[in-house]
Amino acid sequence: MNKTPLQNEKKIALEQTQSHFATHSIARLIAFFTRRGARLLTGTRSLWIGCQPVPKQRIYYANHNSHIDFILLWSSLPTIMRRKTKPVAASDYWLKDGFRQFLIKDTFNGITIQRNRDDHTDPLQPVKDALEQGYSIIFFPEGTRNLNDDIELLPFKSGLYNLHKQFPDIEIVPVWISNLRRVMPKGAFIPLPLLSTVCFGCPLEQHLDMDKDIFIDYAQKQLLKLKEVENQ
Repeated sequence: MNKTPLQNEKKIALEQTQSHFATHSIARLIAFFTRRGARLLTGTRSLWIGCQPVPKQRIYYANHNSHIDFILLWSSLPTIMRRKTKPVAASDYWLKDGFRQFLIKDTFNGITIQRNRDDHTDPLQPVKDALEQGYSIIFFPEGTRNLNDDIELLPFKSGLYNLHKQFPDIEIVPVWISNLRRVMPKGAFIPLPLLSTVCFGCPLEQHLDMDKDIFIDYAQKQLLKLKEVENQ
């Protein structure tokens, strides 16, 4: 007996719902094991020095040394905060294949942005959309990984300044992640078992009157202060 168009539509809708549920369940399971595994292998400890882990919309900005640093920062957040926080990642790396895309989109609920683009579109628009929807974000203002052991921070791009200007009421919290170069050296696929620290600092003060260069210098100095505190 042939099914009616309505029956076919219901069947397709049911299959799509089941597929979405299965994908979501797998993503949550992978996120759980990735979070636990990363913290176990790296011995990560979280230090909330300048703020408290409360469910408040924030822009967490951090130093960028490894592909797993956003995982360590993200996994340092309590569950209720983690579900409302999106890591920002480079599309040229995380969209290279289907598995990476599944990880960043479905497992970590992340945002991908294009670092190298030919058109004049705003690369931060997906980030701004997430902030307008009430999400917190994990942001790396250096724009790329710092693989030079002799340089503490690469020069910040203008993205953090632009977000501050457009969203002045959202807290901007510096986060210093230590030992990432040694935990996940270039070319490694499995983290080395070394102690790592994720240190959360004081939210930046509002400085809407600052020009871009002064604000970026201020944000960099506030981040580097956390390295000094963590080493004390």
